[in-house]
Amino acid sequence: MRRWLLSLAMMLIAAPALAAPSTWLLSVERWGNAEHRVLTLAASGEALSGDLDGWPVVGRKKGSRLYFDATDPDGIRYSFEAIEGLGALTGSADYPDTSNAGGRARHAFAGRLLQLPGSAPTRRTYWPETFSNTFNADLAPAMIIRPGDVVATRTIDSGGIDEHGNVVALYGNPQTGPFFVMGAKAGDVLAVHIRSLKLNRDFADSLDGVTSRAMSPGLASRATDLGKRVRWLLDRQAGTARLENPPQALLAYIVPVKPMLGGLGVAPDFGLPAQSAGDSGRWGGNMDFNGVGEGATVYLPVFQPGAMLFLGDSHALQGDGETTQWALETSLDVEFSVDILPSRPLAAPRIETPDRITVLGQASSLDEAARAATAAMIQWLEQDYGLNVSEASLILGTAAQYRVATLAGRNAGLALSLDKTRLVGLKAPPLARPVGP
Repeated sequence: MRRWLLSLAMMLIAAPALAAPSTWLLSVERWGNAEHRVLTLAASGEALSGDLDGWPVVGRKKGSRLYFDATDPDGIRYSFEAIEGLGALTGSADYPDTSNAGGRARHAFAGRLLQLPGSAPTRRTYWPETFSNTFNADLAPAMIIRPGDVVATRTIDSGGIDEHGNVVALYGNPQTGPFFVMGAKAGDVLAVHIRSLKLNRDFADSLDGVTSRAMSPGLASRATDLGKRVRWLLDRQAGTARLENPPQALLAYIVPVKPMLGGLGVAPDFGLPAQSAGDSGRWGGNMDFNGVGEGATVYLPVFQPGAMLFLGDSHALQGDGETTQWALETSLDVEFSVDILPSRPLAAPRIETPDRITVLGQASSLDEAARAATAAMIQWLEQDYGLNVSEASLILGTAAQYRVATLAGRNAGLALSLDKTRLVGLKAPPLARPVGP
């Protein structure tokens, strides 16, 4: 027995050490477009194994040089050569030529080591120092988070003004982020749980006037001198807002605040350009829907590894339509968490609260936004409630509530909601509850 134990000990000493797996975010430069992939590698001596977005990887390591191949489900090989150093990879990737059978194309790539935030959900804090005016997968992650982490952060207003009243970013809805969600991959659905939105300063700015989509020619002729900045004073203890210099007719006008995020979105798909923080689409973006508030869950399709989540353009209060072009623009303390849901098509952003389900149609006109919202709600009823188009149309015909979400952006937004009490007895799924601390 002693001799056997000694032999086993010698074998273990002689066996090559198995290094802990490392996770990398690769960016492959394909004719001026960055294609992002997640690579996991483990080393046993010189041998490498792992996966590239789920494709098996095998290779070898010689000093700081790495050579590895990934094989897609059709058996097509993708080959990589790289030099590793200081948490970075640089090298070239040999891809199949998509136009010529048997042809190959070589692309430069770089890799960034993803430092994992522990093995279990926890509370995380991120105080931003830089902001983005685009929804963009090419940026370095501001923070890497896991599903279930509770993230405390801050947003600034659409003019780039922070909680101290200082300009810290370019105007145009600068966003906090991006947050890289470990495990999120293209095709997944990201559930963003807005756990808390709190005012963190005592003023907000708005405009007087009416946005052009809501203005008749006659009204426009009477509103030529409007569009002036208006300051609101926020009473955080009372939860109210009032005009700093009210006209005589509005001396008693005091309104309850209802903080919301005008901007919330993920990075768009490969091949699409970075999207302006003033735009909106299937990825979310500048939705300006006042239902995106505390207690809501927003569902967005994932197009990029890690989803790359952004949030910003915070408002103390906004009426339907954001008809003054600016809502009560302010900064907020935000807490959120995320979950990754199984792959399914999402025609439009979805918003869920304990009592309602809502889809957001976004298009160049309200007519097109209504069509988009109607199709998106029927898709939801088909997917989660087991209804066909005929059955879903009967639900909409008796329970649909259409609200103008925004008239102020480049896209008009129309929110279509259903009260969950109208869906009792159908195949109703539970609300995707936030998890974690």
